[in-house]
Formats: sequence, C-alpha cells, structure tokens
Amino acid sequence: MLHGRVVAPASKSYLQRAIAIASLCEDECHIHGYTPSADVDAALAIVRQLGASVSISDKTIFISNGDIRRGELILSCGESGLSARMFSAITSIHENRITVTGKGSLMERPFQLVKDALVQLGKTVELNNGKLPMTLWGKMHSAEITIDGSESSQLLTGLLIALPLLNGKSIVHVHHLRSIPYIQMTLDILAHFGISIRHTDFQKFEIEGNQQPNAMEYTVEGDWSAASFLLVGGAIAGRVSVSGLNPNSAQADRAIVDVLQLAGAKVEWENEEVTCSKSSLRAFHFDATHCPDLFPPLAALAACCEGTSTIKGTERLHHKESDRATTISATLRSLGIAVAIENHTMQITGGVVRAVSLSSFNDHRIAMMAAILGCVADGPISITESKAVNKSYPNFFHDIASLRQ
Repeated sequence: MLHGRVVAPASKSYLQRAIAIASLCEDECHIHGYTPSADVDAALAIVRQLGASVSISDKTIFISNGDIRRGELILSCGESGLSARMFSAITSIHENRITVTGKGSLMERPFQLVKDALVQLGKTVELNNGKLPMTLWGKMHSAEITIDGSESSQLLTGLLIALPLLNGKSIVHVHHLRSIPYIQMTLDILAHFGISIRHTDFQKFEIEGNQQPNAMEYTVEGDWSAASFLLVGGAIAGRVSVSGLNPNSAQADRAIVDVLQLAGAKVEWENEEVTCSKSSLRAFHFDATHCPDLFPPLAALAACCEGTSTIKGTERLHHKESDRATTISATLRSLGIAVAIENHTMQITGGVVRAVSLSSFNDHRIAMMAAILGCVADGPISITESKAVNKSYPNFFHDIASLRQ
C-alpha cells in the first residue's frame, strides 16, 4: 500500500530554461524552488563555464551574467538532451570555439538537425558522425530559417532564447514540431523575463532582435513528470497526494490527470495539491505523441488495468536515455505483462505483476516505472542501476519509502 503526501520536486524543464535565460540577464536574477538533479546541475555548470556567477542559498539560485570566457570552451551536458540542444543554440551567440559534449546515452543521440539549423544562422559546425561532441564557431546572424522539429522541440527552445539577443529580426519555420506543450512552456517563461515572440500555429515564429531579458524573481512550479509516477502509485496501490503542482501548467505531463480519470481512478484537487486514490481500473486509450515522457508511468498504469490499453506515439521513444519503446516492453514482459507494438502504438494488457530482478537500462524513468509496479507485485522487485533516478528525481526512492504502509 502507498498512502500519504509528497511535495513535488521543482520542474526540471522549467528550471533548466530559467537558468539559461537568467544567465543572459544584465542584472542578478533570483530563481526560487531549486531542487538538485543531475540535469539541472549540468545546466548550472554550463552557465558557470560561460562566465555567469552562480550561488545557491537554501532553495534559491542567484545568477549574475558575466563576460564570456575567452578561448576554446568545452561544455559537458551530462546526459541532458535539453541542455545539449538548448545550449548549442544559446552559446552560438558567441563567436569563440565551443564544444558541446556529454556522456552516456546522450552521446548516441542524433544532432544532425541541430547542425542544419545553426549553419543557416552562419555558424560553422562539426559533428562526430552526426552525434556529439559538437564544435561550433563563427558569427551568428539573424535570418529566416527552416528547421525540422520531428526529433525534438529542444533545439527550437534554444533558438527562441538566443535569437532575441541578435541584431535584426529572425523568422523560424518549423516542420513536424513535436512536444508542442514544451514550446508553450518556453514562450511563457520568456514572456515572464520580458521577451516577446509571435507565432502562427507553432509553425512560424517571428522574433524581433535587440531584446534583452530582464532580471526577475522567478519561482519554479512543481514537476508533473515526477508527480505522474506518484499519482499512478496512488491509483494502483492506495492513496497519494502530491502538492506544489500548478493545475493550469503548460507542462505536457499535466495530462496524467486526464488519463487517470479515463482509467477510472479517483482524482481530487485542493488548491495546488492533487490526490489520486485506488479504484477499479479499466483499459484506456491515449495519444502521448506530445508528452512522450508519460509513457513509463502510463505503462505502469496500463499494467494494472482490466483489459488492453493503447498508448500512441512510440516513435518518440527511440532517442531517450534508452530506446524506451524497447526497454518499456522488455521490462513489462519480464514482470509478466503482455505488450505489443504496432503502428507506433503500444498495447498493454493488464495482469498480475510478478516478482523479478531487472535492470533500469540506466534510464531514470524505467527505474521509476519498475519501482511503482513493485508496489503491487506478488513479491519483491529488485532494480539494478537504480541510481539512474538521480538524473531527474534523486529523492524518488526516499519519497516512495515515506508512502509505504
């Protein structure tokens, strides 16, 4: 059984964006709600390397802009795809030679579309067979460009942050944009810092130049991605309340509430706290194309529903910390749950979750999915490489332990 209350960690998606924008402000910014994670700390390390002054007191980050360090820079993004793509664009406003690199699965992700975009803006870009490390140099200029958003929206996020700083107007045409809610998130936080960007149906973005972000106090809302696992835990194993969440959030994973209700779970709101309670769960059908990070918690939910659930959008899962279409399927099958993938749709038939020892595939969301299913398994589940959760939610196992009854 799971029962109790947890405060959601800060949204790492908002926090990484806020760190990047604040580092470009002329005066000191205060970002409230800092929660450490590997991805967030990678973003902090990057802005420090770029010359920003950063200090942290309690849960507040203080960031002051500084002069870009001269000479060649090597920026390590850890395993953060957002930092790698976002800072590739942001650092392009500088002319010196900068290498963007990382570690683990990030080094296997494709970056050719990033190069294609930056070359249109005047940069010289070298890749390692289409992958990191990426080295950039030369002057970036405003322009009208066309980019492909089919792999990720993270490059567009970086461009929307960087292009307002240039002289002159830029126009970005985007084909096949995925994860649209994340771009709305970027536009919202840029507006908070005083940057104005117009768009037409998320296909054409008009960005006036010579816009400087204003120093601000900014409070980061709770992370719906992290909360989704806890709420699914409540739906399948008891009653869990998660506080610190914005019910009107632009975060794509806010959709977990809609799916839980589709599946028959009892969901209650009170101020910024949402509670999910166990009930008879039925199969659901959901398109996760624009919120692919929901696949693991949705897979855990589907494993505990009566009947066969379908989750659309598996084509968005191949270049995550693991090939998640494969690793979700493998994990569920090892737990005794039937899975099939057809036409970019995952079909999961609910059943009895069995005790087993399995790997997280060094993927934080696979580790959390397995742990949540461990709450209803017919015996203990052992997870190797469980420290993968440090990427996004270092306190995950502590919080789950606090809910165990």
